[in-house]
Amino acid sequence: METAKASILSHINVIDFSRVVAAPFASMILGDLGAKIWKIERPKIGDESRSFYPPMINGQSCYTLSLNRNKKSVAINLANSEGRELARKLSMRADVLIENFKTGYMKKFELDYENLKRINSRLIYCSISGYGPDGPYSEDPGYDVIAAAIGEPCKPGVAVTDLMTGLYAHGAILAALLHRDKKGEGQQIQCNLLSTQLATLINIGSNYINAGIEGKPWGTEHESIVPYQAFRTKDGRYYVVGAGNDQAFIEAFKLTKIFLIRFLKLCTKMEMPELANNPEYATNSDRVKNREKLLKKFKEKFLTKDLEFWKNKLRSKSFPSGPVNTIKEAFEHEQTKHLDLVKIMEHPKYGNVKVVGQFISNRILF
Repeated sequence: METAKASILSHINVIDFSRVVAAPFASMILGDLGAKIWKIERPKIGDESRSFYPPMINGQSCYTLSLNRNKKSVAINLANSEGRELARKLSMRADVLIENFKTGYMKKFELDYENLKRINSRLIYCSISGYGPDGPYSEDPGYDVIAAAIGEPCKPGVAVTDLMTGLYAHGAILAALLHRDKKGEGQQIQCNLLSTQLATLINIGSNYINAGIEGKPWGTEHESIVPYQAFRTKDGRYYVVGAGNDQAFIEAFKLTKIFLIRFLKLCTKMEMPELANNPEYATNSDRVKNREKLLKKFKEKFLTKDLEFWKNKLRSKSFPSGPVNTIKEAFEHEQTKHLDLVKIMEHPKYGNVKVVGQFISNRILF
C-alpha cells in the first residue's frame, strides 16, 4: 500500500521487525521520506495490530492500515533456521533495522545488534522497548497505557507515548544515517516508552525536579496559564480559549504593536470589561493565583450560549480559541481539506483505502 513518496531516503533499505504502534509509526515516517521498508511478519499471524478490530475495511483492520503504509510485507518464521538465515541475509543488505520486541527476544535468534554488526558494520539498529535495555523492569513487556500508568490514571484517546517514541526513534535514525555518512559506521539506538513519557512532561517535569512541585490532574486546564482550557457551553459542547500573555511581558519586549493583549481582548469579546480592569487579573501570574474566582466567572458566562454562538463570537487572530470538535468535524473542517490531509491509497488486496497523509509539508521533500 503506497502513496506518492519523497525521494530523500530512496537509497535507504529498512528491515522492519516492528509491531503494534511505536516502531511501525517510526518506520512509516521513514517510508514517507522514501525509504524502502520491508516489514517482517510471522506467517499466517502477522503484526498483532492486524487483529485489532472492529472496525475493518474490506477484511482488513483499520488500525493496522493507519500505521503501515509504504511497506512491503515479508513473511519469515524466526522459529526455524531457514527463517533466521533469511533474516540475517536481509540484514546484511540493510541500512536500518527496527524492532520493538521484549528486551532479549532478538538475541535468542542471534539477530541482536552485537551479532548483526559483525556481518554489517554500517547497520543502524533501532530497538524500542517498554523500559530500556537494562534495569529491574527491562524485560517487562510494555504498551503505551502501561508506561502512561506510571503517572496519574488518565489515558489519552490514542497511544500518545507510542507515537512520540516513534517520532524520537525516526529522528534518531536520521541522525545516525548522517553520522554514518561522515564516519562510515553504524550504531545501535535504544528508545523506550518510559523515557519518552518522562521527557515529554516538559514543564511539568521541570517543575518537579527543579522546584519540587508535583503536578496534579488539571483536566483541560493549564497549571501555569489562566485562562487556558475548555469551557462547557449551553448545549453541552466545549469551547477552548488560551490567553496567556500579559501587559508586563508585552511592554518589556516592546511588542505592543505586534500583539494584542490576549486576556484583555478575550474579556472585550465576551463583554466582561470588569475582569479586564480588575487588578487581581492584571497579569498571568495574578490570574493563576486567583484561578478559582476567575474561572467561575468564565464558566458561568460560557453556559449562557450555545457552541455556535461562541464560535462566531470569539474566533480571533488576537488570541487562540476554538471549539472542541468531534472526529467527524475535525476531518470535515475546511482547514483539514485545504491541507489535503486525507489521501486515498490503493492496496493490492483490499482496494482503495483512506489514510491520514504525510503531516509535514515541504516542497523539496514532498
